Amino acid sequence: MGVVVVTYASEATIEACLFRLLAARDVARVVVIDNASPDGTAAIVERLARRDARLALVRNPDNRGFGAACNQGATAISQPWVAFVNPDAFVERETLSRLVAHATARPGAGLLGVELVGEDGEVDLASRRADPSLREQLASLGRRDALYLGHDPAQVVQPVDAVSGALMLMPLGLFVRLEGFDEGYRLHAEDLDLCRRVRAAGYEVVVANDLRATHVRGVSSRVRPAWVEWHKHRGLWRYFRKFEAADTPAWLVPVLWLGLWGHFAGVVLADRLKRLRA
Repeated sequence: MGVVVVTYASEATIEACLFRLLAARDVARVVVIDNASPDGTAAIVERLARRDARLALVRNPDNRGFGAACNQGATAISQPWVAFVNPDAFVERETLSRLVAHATARPGAGLLGVELVGEDGEVDLASRRADPSLREQLASLGRRDALYLGHDPAQVVQPVDAVSGALMLMPLGLFVRLEGFDEGYRLHAEDLDLCRRVRAAGYEVVVANDLRATHVRGVSSRVRPAWVEWHKHRGLWRYFRKFEAADTPAWLVPVLWLGLWGHFAGVVLADRLKRLRA
């Protein structure tokens, strides 16, 4: 299989991430797309690439966004399976090969994820998600509890609406047929969008409940938190326009827009107040 890793200001975790990927079974190629990191990320990858011919680095002159960089990396993959792994996600030696085995044993599985856990071992609820609804999220004042589907212990491979973009695996042919990630998303919601389009094409999105990967989360976003929040909210609005707006009363659309960006302002203000107190 081939693996695509998109980096931005990832020097704290990228070496550990790549060390594990290159040690993983059946990984034939790892392509790192660096979105103009301002730190030493690219230098670390270059050093590792000199030691292992399977590793390649592409340095973008600017930040193209996550989805666009994933698509860029996938063009350098010729293996039948492509995995997208965040630079702050750490796999075990058998994680990806066993995920491929699950996929081949389950006809119709089009996109697969694993259970993600934090460094403290706590399960990331985003590992198993329902399709989001902007209307429902704003009605609940931003609470996302209803979006998280529980772990079904009776199923080794559990169908869900969406998995986390921190680790996704799918057949390269299907990824190409769906034209990859929607590059209109800069950051956030592009994984939800891809999962939805995989299901619309007649395939399953599933989580392998017997496989885990550690996800540190938020390493790159700590550099520019307000910028990240802006793109998260922008991504949610794009997702709403694509999948929910047609079934939303016209009078409600501007109300949702105001609610979304009011939520953004509140999040940014709260973060700045927290930093001032620290």
